[in-house]
Amino acid sequence: MEELLGRWWHQAITKVTRQDHPGAAVQLQDMQKAIGIFFRAAGGPAVLRFTPASMQAVGGQRHWLQKLAGSGQRADTAQLEPEVLALPATLAVFADAQLNRDLYLWLAMLSACFVHRGDWIKDNLRATQAALAQFPGFASRYQALLQAHLVQRPNLQTSGGEKEQAESAVQGALREQVAGERTCQAQEVAPVWLWLSATDTRAVDRPAGQKGADARQQATALNDKQRRRTQTTSHEPSRNAMVLPFRAEALMSWSEMVHVNRSTDDEEDGNALNAANDMDKLSVAPDGQTLASRVKFDLDLPSSSADDKPLGEGMAFPEWDYRRAVLQPDHCRVQVMQAQHCAPFTPSPALRLTARQLRRRLETLRDAPRTVHGQDSGDEIDLDAWVRFHVDQLDNATPCSDTPPIYTRRARLDRSLATLLLADLSLSTDAYATPQERVIDVIRDALFVFGEALHAAGDPFAIWGFSSVRRQHVRMQHLKTFDERWGDDSRARVGAIKPGYYTRMGAAIRHATRQLAERPERKRLLMLLTDGKPNDLDVYEGRYGLEDTRQAVREAHAAGLIPFCVTIDDKAHDYLPMLFGQNGYAMVRRPQDLVRQLTQAWATLSRR
Repeated sequence: MEELLGRWWHQAITKVTRQDHPGAAVQLQDMQKAIGIFFRAAGGPAVLRFTPASMQAVGGQRHWLQKLAGSGQRADTAQLEPEVLALPATLAVFADAQLNRDLYLWLAMLSACFVHRGDWIKDNLRATQAALAQFPGFASRYQALLQAHLVQRPNLQTSGGEKEQAESAVQGALREQVAGERTCQAQEVAPVWLWLSATDTRAVDRPAGQKGADARQQATALNDKQRRRTQTTSHEPSRNAMVLPFRAEALMSWSEMVHVNRSTDDEEDGNALNAANDMDKLSVAPDGQTLASRVKFDLDLPSSSADDKPLGEGMAFPEWDYRRAVLQPDHCRVQVMQAQHCAPFTPSPALRLTARQLRRRLETLRDAPRTVHGQDSGDEIDLDAWVRFHVDQLDNATPCSDTPPIYTRRARLDRSLATLLLADLSLSTDAYATPQERVIDVIRDALFVFGEALHAAGDPFAIWGFSSVRRQHVRMQHLKTFDERWGDDSRARVGAIKPGYYTRMGAAIRHATRQLAERPERKRLLMLLTDGKPNDLDVYEGRYGLEDTRQAVREAHAAGLIPFCVTIDDKAHDYLPMLFGQNGYAMVRRPQDLVRQLTQAWATLSRR
């Protein structure tokens, strides 16, 4: 009863003291696409992630009801960090929903122009002037936001001392767009919703083993997307060898021992998330022991007798360092590997049936006529060509043609297509995609069906797998090259694939690009099959890995290739658009659908 009354009182007093407008609330998830467009258009970095902001301490005057309820001390204001732009998950600052939408767009433009120099007021004023200069059409909307926000600012007459001086400095800067002599921090005043706070503090470098925590810990992190600030601290346990604490009452007799279900370090703590939400910053202190030290044996390479057979001495490839904007030559070592003992691969009857169906489909696709554009005669009018022709006729210097190429017709053409499929064989593929099958099993079936289907289509293709252990050991698993025939040996190598190590995606893409660029075909497809982000044991984590992969995809485009990614990662929308573009990837909702959708993606790309 006491708990019930306490919960009712908390809800009632919190509702009374709310200063937002729930009826005009706008959600971040509904505005994320528009925010991304404005942010990129303003020159923001493509790899910056958008996440919900965490509550931060704020100042300003509080009403006596707020003091009674304990509210008004924290707010989820916009925060800009080197790799993350954290925006409020919900904006209900103004009574007009359109103003809340404009506020999201304004924060996106402001963050793209923001340069952190240490002075919160001056930094925001410089970013404001730069954003308005870059988007002059947004000036009227900004003025509406400014006037609505100034009405909400605290009255200077009701405060005094340092609070009044800080609030006066903020309001003066907002009204006059000029910074005065007095400066302050975001924590000293009421939330300034038109501004953001920034920091140059990067995320604490965690050990590689700690980055690859167990599945339960990863699931918790995926469910909680809120961005939190961290700070590095040192922890030195104090010990006094001369004092031995002793509490006799804490000792239990044999009869008092009972079996209870005690939690362990690997189990979730239900209160940990709530405690994290109550903190402005999470302090991270190294304790001298890492998870990597406990799983070091698993990260070591197997002996030569148990490992796959290396083919050749390896090849050196560059790697992009975004921090220095330098392509480091010969930074990675790629080693081609091949399984030594491959048993014949025997697919299941259901997989055989799927392979036969897709083979027939691609055989039909190979012989079907294709649409040819830009013809001087044909069955239908090509609207794009017709528009271009009439625009050219507006120029008097362009001679008029009696047979304009504005038609399309169906014709059988000789195909000139080469495809290289690159499969991610990292350690994460050892997880279960379904109750019966692991991710590596789903990938194996997809590679088998892909090989059977393309063999029927008659186009040259190659299949490779990859994983890595730091930059000096990027393993390219030889499954089928362009010069080999798809037969029992290739099927056996596909059937023998197993989970590898980590995902140094940039080096693997560059290795595939070098092979595919040597092909004489007119169209060359580079298809990547993966289940997660690029990562490795060293610095190849987070933005570093994303930037290098993005640069490798650019190099593939420059070589005349068509890169395309097929993923089973349900969080792929957060990073794949910045790597392959909005139309450069396909996400498989259910892992069991990968077999068909991989071949369907190839069929669609081959007809473009």
